Amino acid sequence: MSTHEQGSPSSAGATATALEPRWHVAVLNDPVNLMSYVVLVFKKVLGFSETEARRHMLEVHEQGRSVVWSGARERAEHYAFALQQWHLTVILESDEAR
Repeated sequence: MSTHEQGSPSSAGATATALEPRWHVAVLNDPVNLMSYVVLVFKKVLGFSETEARRHMLEVHEQGRSVVWSGARERAEHYAFALQQWHLTVILESDEAR
């Protein structure tokens, strides 16, 4: 008997996780925050390198938005809240909404 047969706790948990939609944290462009400030926030909150933070900041600036993180809803809500505390405009999107 296999330890990963259908119905076992480990396979049920993996299936439930796989079925949950991914959530995306998108930062929107705003007329208030300086580009250097947005880079600083990305580095502090998301742990981005300077290069990665600048790339996302430019995407926000040029395209009006950038998805800065994707994953489980609870973690996405955490990042969205943290970025909002730094006064960035943030939205959450689910894969199901796309």
